[in-house]
Amino acid sequence: MTFGPGEIDPSESQGAVARSAPAPLNQVTFSRRELNRILDLYGRKVAAGEWRDYAIDFLKDRAVFSVFRRTSEVPLYRIEKNPKLARRQGAYSVISATGHIVRRGHELERVLRAIDKSALSLVAN
Repeated sequence: MTFGPGEIDPSESQGAVARSAPAPLNQVTFSRRELNRILDLYGRKVAAGEWRDYAIDFLKDRAVFSVFRRTSEVPLYRIEKNPKLARRQGAYSVISATGHIVRRGHELERVLRAIDKSALSLVAN
């Protein structure tokens, strides 16, 4: 097989590591730590049979993690990060399917407790 100018044989090792492109400067994203915490909660809810699908949107003014019971439905919850509200009510919020703000705050961990009932369970001895 011959390759034209500028084309590279995919079987040849270039020695470079593939890296993901950085997010544009005008987009809000979740950090790795934030996303790990959200996906940890998501994994437990999937294992419990409560959630089945998710979507992530990175917009100019906020990042949104939506969770669904079924793909064809509206999201059960939206976990949003809005840096413009960081000094006021807090950058993080959990919003229900009806648009009601379940909890808002400065710390993601505390905000997620509103929908993470397993974190609130007590062990009685």
